[in-house]
Amino acid sequence: MASQAQVARIMIVDDHPIMRHGLAQLIDAQAELEVSCWAGTASDALMEIEKNSPELVLLDISLPDRNGLELLKDIKVQYPAVKVLMVSMHDESLYAERALRAGARGYIMKEEAADKLIEAIHTILVGRIYVSGEMSARIIEMFSGNSSTKQAAPLSRLTDRELEVFEEIGRGKATREVAEMLGISARTVDAHRAHLKKKLGLKDGSELVRYAVRWVETGVLD
Repeated sequence: MASQAQVARIMIVDDHPIMRHGLAQLIDAQAELEVSCWAGTASDALMEIEKNSPELVLLDISLPDRNGLELLKDIKVQYPAVKVLMVSMHDESLYAERALRAGARGYIMKEEAADKLIEAIHTILVGRIYVSGEMSARIIEMFSGNSSTKQAAPLSRLTDRELEVFEEIGRGKATREVAEMLGISARTVDAHRAHLKKKLGLKDGSELVRYAVRWVETGVLD
């Protein structure tokens, strides 16, 4: 068995207990890895990082009290040495670039096989970035100025804040609830809702809600 000094401390941030348990079992089965702590909310995550000093955080994008991308940004400001791997049900074509731009060291979808997750963890722990081969090629094309990569999913046209508002709408939150959670005014939320309808080509608020709910529940827009 590896000595304690050789074991990398991993933290899991996911609001689904079954998912946390499954990830913990998978990680703890690796002699060189251990789950040192976990959290189900963004606020608990920051406290657990302070107490346990994990080397790597597995972070879900969809959390009940805050968007994972916003939590990621806070982690990078408050704990810059902590590496973050985003783990999400949502397609990497939408979120991977945003996550890397915000400071993540990798992105992997929950549907990937267990060995891919372990590969991603090891890749990040040795100082490299992990994304799928397809996403890696897409990023290279983007930086090379290939215009074909701009024809992405409709949600890719949204700003990070608009995407955050869209997700909270999909969670059934009213304008004032969204405003309170994000620390912005109700008027600003209404402005974001208007931008969302325009960018996504939706007719009215009801259609926006239907699309948002479907996105939250399935990870699919169309």
